[in-house]
Amino acid sequence: MEFQVDVFGQFDKKWALLTAGDEKSFNTMTISWGGLGTIWGKPVATTYVRTSRYTHEFLDKNEYFTISFFPEEYRKVLGVLGSKSGRDMDKMHDGGLTAKTVEVTKENGEKAETMTFEEAEVTLVCRKLFMQRLEPDNILDENVKKFYASDAPHDAYIGEVVEILRA
Repeated sequence: MEFQVDVFGQFDKKWALLTAGDEKSFNTMTISWGGLGTIWGKPVATTYVRTSRYTHEFLDKNEYFTISFFPEEYRKVLGVLGSKSGRDMDKMHDGGLTAKTVEVTKENGEKAETMTFEEAEVTLVCRKLFMQRLEPDNILDENVKKFYASDAPHDAYIGEVVEILRA
C-alpha cells in the first residue's frame, strides 16, 4: 500500500469525508482534522470527532470506517455535509454524492462492509484500533482550550489502514 501526499495539508486543505456504517445505516461528515502515520507496526489514520456529532454514534457501533478525499470540484458539497447533521437531513440523497459499499475481508475470513462514495479520488478503509477522549483538562496549550469553551469534546479514533481505494 502506498499513499504519497502532503501529510500536513491533506486533511487541513483538502478536507475529507469520514463515513461509518453499512449500506443499511451509515452517516458521513466532513473532517479537516486528522493524521497519517504508523503505530504498533501498522499504517494508521487518526481522526477526531466531537461526541455530539451524529457520525460519532456510527463510529462507536462499527468496526470499520472510511476516510475519503475528493477533487476540488466537490468542495461545496463537502461544505454542506460538514455543516448539516444526518439527524436533520438525508445526506445520502440530498448531498449530491453517490454512496458505494466497500466489502472488507477480516483477518478471520469473515466479511464486513463499510461505505465510501463513487466520486472520491482516494478512500482509506480503516479498521478501528483505538478510541480515547481528548480531555480538555489535559490540554497544555491555553490557545487550544478555546476549542472546548462551549462545545463537546473530541474523541480520537485510530484506524489501521487495511486498504486504499483509488478512482
